[in-house]
Amino acid sequence: MTFAELNLNPAILQAVTACGYTTPTPIQEQSIPLVMAGNDLIATAQTGTGKTAAFILPALERLSKPSAVPGKGPRVLVLTPTRELAGQVMDAARNYGRGMKLRCGSILGGMPYREQLRLLSSPVDIIVATPGRMLDHLERGSVRLDRLEILILDEADRMLDMGFSEDMEKIVSRAPSSRQTLMFTATMEKSVLKLAENMLRDPQRIELAVRTSSHELIEQRLHVADSLHHKKELLRHLVSDGKLTRAIIFSATKRDADDLARELSRDGHPAAALHGDMNQIARNKTIERMRRGGIRLLVATDVAARGLDVNGISHVINFDLPRFAEDYVHRIGRTGRAGANGIAISFVSSSELNYLERIERFIGKRLPEQNIEGLAPLSVLRRVSGGGNGARRPGGPGGSRFGKPGGKPKSATGGKSWDSAPKAGKAGAPGASRPQRGATHQPVVEYRSRRAEGHTGQNN
Repeated sequence: MTFAELNLNPAILQAVTACGYTTPTPIQEQSIPLVMAGNDLIATAQTGTGKTAAFILPALERLSKPSAVPGKGPRVLVLTPTRELAGQVMDAARNYGRGMKLRCGSILGGMPYREQLRLLSSPVDIIVATPGRMLDHLERGSVRLDRLEILILDEADRMLDMGFSEDMEKIVSRAPSSRQTLMFTATMEKSVLKLAENMLRDPQRIELAVRTSSHELIEQRLHVADSLHHKKELLRHLVSDGKLTRAIIFSATKRDADDLARELSRDGHPAAALHGDMNQIARNKTIERMRRGGIRLLVATDVAARGLDVNGISHVINFDLPRFAEDYVHRIGRTGRAGANGIAISFVSSSELNYLERIERFIGKRLPEQNIEGLAPLSVLRRVSGGGNGARRPGGPGGSRFGKPGGKPKSATGGKSWDSAPKAGKAGAPGASRPQRGATHQPVVEYRSRRAEGHTGQNN
């Protein structure tokens, strides 16, 4: 099928062609006809599958016909979890709708109210918003949803993870019951299904195979780290490699992102942090600097895992493993894009073994361990389970021997400075002096499921 066969408005088709697209992706091919037919829709698809165009193109098709309801409120409302993703959606709307006379804009937290009030003072066709700020305007009375024809929940699972469930429910309660509702999500958890039951009406379902292990162009590696100091040594070695042209380094906390970026810069590497405590202007400037080559290393929290689209990312480095296995897939998807090869490198310490177990269970394989000469770990990672069809359910009986499944992620740096001097102490302890690599003492970090040891998951 081609875009020409989807019966899109000629102005939209011309814009799509001008962007260089002729053939829709599977999510676009399946979604667009259903949406154009007026159906509510639940679509399970990952970032990078073309889902933004899957809902923007049919929304633009609806906007090619005049509204039957007077007023100033939006005809199409897209709710997204992050400002970066909102920017991506807005760019798509403007690019594909360039041949149409549309008025669209963003309603985002962290941005000035004055510009948003100016946008809402006249009839608007498309609003892309984060839930908190959109609800704020609704409660202030600066916007109404009387004219709303299509409500789109983009990355619905992520919005739930970020605690936006109540905000979304309040927004939906102010929308007309005649609206069409589209929900796009990377995962279909019970909480997402419950949300869909309350917000959608007899929805059609599209469920594409989740690309958990299909990153064919991404080489995935794992490095065992004995301590925080060891992680830093590994990172310093990797970022000094000339083959690393541009990288995103993921840390667990905002403070760690700032500390790592600052110390990498002191080491002579053009680096910057990206996280939720930065205002939107600062975040946009940081992303633009990386796109233009002014930044080689971007140290980010998971705010950058979804919606951030920067070409030429050769490496993704997980300084800290993510708490949710799905986030691992989204993180590494920042490299290996547009037909290019990429490398994803993850560090794992003993406190993160439960996260590694979840990731390997989710992607269905074990991450291959690699050592760097002179920086080989003193600990040995012995994995009996992890990956494959026989793996346990997340949070089920037989959790990892290290940490609580579902517990809060631990900061790898613990708030300490990047260049804190290592203190004498036990080998493998955070901040400990590292014995020589040739030492015969090899403490073993065991990574076994309780099932493999004969446990039932009950307290003994």
